[in-house]
Amino acid sequence: MNVAQQLIGDHLVSGTMQPGEEIAIRIDQTLTQDATGTMVMLELEAMGLDRVRTELSAQYVDHNLIQEDFRNPDDHLFLQSACQRFGIWFSRPGNGISHAVHQERFGIPGKTMLGSDSHTPAAGALGMLAIGAGGLEVALAMAGEPFYLKMPEIWGVKLTGALPDWVSAKDVILEMLRRHDVKGGVGRIIEYYGPGLASLSAMDRHVIANMGAELGATTTVFPSDDETRRYLRAQQREDAWRELRAEEGAGYDIDEHIELSELEPLIARPSSPGNVVPVSEVAGQALYQAYIGSSANPGYRDFAVPARMVEGATVHPQVSFDVNPTSRAMLETLTRDGLLAPLIHAGARLHQAGCNGCIGMGQAPATGRNSLRTTPRNFPGRSGTQEDSVFLCSPETAVASALRGEITDPRSLDMACPQVADPDDPVVNEDMLQGPLPLEIARQITLAKGPNIASLPEIEGLPDTLELPVLLKVGDNVSTDEIMRAGAEVLPFRSNIPEIANFVYDKVDPEYPARAKSTGDHAIVGGENYGQGSSREHAALAPRYLGLRVIIAKSFARIHWQNLVNFGVLPLTFARPADADAVKQDSVIQLTELHDALATDLGTVTARLDGDTLALEHALSKRQIELLYAGGLINWMRRSKGPE
Repeated sequence: MNVAQQLIGDHLVSGTMQPGEEIAIRIDQTLTQDATGTMVMLELEAMGLDRVRTELSAQYVDHNLIQEDFRNPDDHLFLQSACQRFGIWFSRPGNGISHAVHQERFGIPGKTMLGSDSHTPAAGALGMLAIGAGGLEVALAMAGEPFYLKMPEIWGVKLTGALPDWVSAKDVILEMLRRHDVKGGVGRIIEYYGPGLASLSAMDRHVIANMGAELGATTTVFPSDDETRRYLRAQQREDAWRELRAEEGAGYDIDEHIELSELEPLIARPSSPGNVVPVSEVAGQALYQAYIGSSANPGYRDFAVPARMVEGATVHPQVSFDVNPTSRAMLETLTRDGLLAPLIHAGARLHQAGCNGCIGMGQAPATGRNSLRTTPRNFPGRSGTQEDSVFLCSPETAVASALRGEITDPRSLDMACPQVADPDDPVVNEDMLQGPLPLEIARQITLAKGPNIASLPEIEGLPDTLELPVLLKVGDNVSTDEIMRAGAEVLPFRSNIPEIANFVYDKVDPEYPARAKSTGDHAIVGGENYGQGSSREHAALAPRYLGLRVIIAKSFARIHWQNLVNFGVLPLTFARPADADAVKQDSVIQLTELHDALATDLGTVTARLDGDTLALEHALSKRQIELLYAGGLINWMRRSKGPE
């Protein structure tokens, strides 16, 4: 077996490892962050859970760090109290980005992890099977339940050669996106192997695994090899290492090859991670902002190389040079090694360790001005500026451009490419991590709920007959950022569904929330890859709160599709994609004898559209159909399991 098959096989609870078949796997670890974690904790409370049943669960405060009023700090205290109550590790605000800190302190080769963040697959850098999911799926895993998914195809990518000067790990994943765009990995696990791995550090692999999410992949895995062991030794955790490699003669469902020595600096143009071209093709365009750091480029070299590039220089006067440290330990290491001073002298605006501008929490660019970022996503408006122009690139490209004041191929600089190796003695700091309390003490903890935290809304089950107006019709590749945007204005309401529902689709159709409230039950029609991007379940729960019962699309992104089911929204696809043209906003769709249609094994549903017949399909398992009948996963859990 290859590495992915070994990881799945070691944790398989039910099903067979045939692509497309529903399987269930045991989950060893979970990861939650504050933009999604408050919902997870409320869900644990709703389930009546006494204590998490995973080997390790960790909660990070890394997204909503701006404290412009009471809402974010109140939620931080709520999360801290919930961690104490349920037996979860708590990473305090400012300690760093979940993915970077988790790899430093908790990542273990051979383990499974489910995270309420779509970039959870970054942990695949250490040989973990780490999958992003909606918060409700993660809450269920924390309660000891297996995680259900359709067995993915395994996509083997053989790496040969070594990266040339001025080309780094970010260009490897951008090359994958250049070849395959944002839908290329749907229904697949990407596994990297081959002699080219020898030149990629554990944090280089983190860069590649993190942005596998932008391909739509279920996850990304790397083998656990000598470099994995070196990294864990440096983190003073060598005892967590185990070797994990593809067995002799192992094959893959899909085969691909990348010759690393042939790669060049690449860049994703606005406004999609898949809109990739060589940097040389856009060189010379004016620049407003260069932003380094974030979960996609969190490693030592991602800051050390820029520090060496700007040593003794100052960035162009028209450029905002934003440096986003990824963990407190990384910040301490860079300080110890004398690498912060060159960045600060060059004009760096140093921000606290967290997600920050990546999720639209500060560092927004000026209107219509180009921003080069090492972040994983450049969806429209995600930066916090509605008319943004965000490019994704490597730290080398971002800093070269900052020095010149225009988009620059770093190979054109009059300097040698800095050669930097990860230190074998990074600063290890666990002081801002709080471990689980003993159970007898934990049971005495009361959840600290501020006035912005509201109980979860009750959700009704799926009726047998629905007559639904189509309140909104959207196109291809609609992201969860468009359905439920992030940023400082919206995310402070993440624990208050009635309030956050007012922002559903507000930048696409400002009247949608009001129309939905006045209409009640309704449908939405979408195109290909509906719901790509973030795992935030608010993009499913808030529309359901507004009356959304059915979404009909040409295809769905995996996490959002599952989130819809978990909150009682029926996801259907057009049997003939061309039929989507016949459905207009304000059309009326009738679904009758729905339960009988879903109960068959045909996967088909017949609807009436303004009096005409419309053929629809679903890919739901019998378990998922039961969830819909119950009104979602929480109701199903209450009825089938009952409280402890």
